[in-house]
Amino acid sequence: MKQSITPASGSNTIRKTCAFLVIGLLAAHVQADEAALYGPSAPKGSAFVRLYNAGNQEVSASVGNTQLSDVGPLGSSDFSFLPGGDYSAKLGTQSLTVKLNADQYYTLVNLPGSPPKLVEEPPFKNKQKALLRVQNLTDSELTLKTADGKTLVVDKVKALGRGEREINPLNVKLALFSGTEKVADLKPVSLARGEAVCLYVTGSAGKFSPVWVKRPAATQ
Repeated sequence: MKQSITPASGSNTIRKTCAFLVIGLLAAHVQADEAALYGPSAPKGSAFVRLYNAGNQEVSASVGNTQLSDVGPLGSSDFSFLPGGDYSAKLGTQSLTVKLNADQYYTLVNLPGSPPKLVEEPPFKNKQKALLRVQNLTDSELTLKTADGKTLVVDKVKALGRGEREINPLNVKLALFSGTEKVADLKPVSLARGEAVCLYVTGSAGKFSPVWVKRPAATQ
């Protein structure tokens, strides 16, 4: 004898099904948001690398078999992942041997008139704040302050060094200083909780080129 479903039990079944669908969609949305903030999903033990082009012409690079293609002037690719290990990185006619550690992030920098440089980007895991990081690839010590010079943000980043600070997301005008001298006002940058935004500074005294480098916006 076939079991019949009463209207009430049928409604309950439909409601439960809809609830599971909603929960599944919400979980997928959360995963998408996390991927947008913290990087692409990858197998355990992967290393992550991107290309920042500090030059004035479009460039492409490869790290092992991973292609970082068609990055415009002062632009950046997204992070790509590959197993941790030793690789040959090639950018135009130049190449270098790089060691990528598992679960670490790196930026391959195209430097005009100089060999490319691999820069480490320590992972940022605080989902409640944003991170401002200064990657100083110049020959001068530099400091990040508010544009009026009154508030230190990242103090005394040594030449070829890195400095950083966790902050609450906010809108404030920033500038780059060498000692007490302002050397560059910076373009506005948007910050999101859990996101690391890097200021790459290339060039030399009198000709600094500071550029905000962050992951490209996720495409729909």
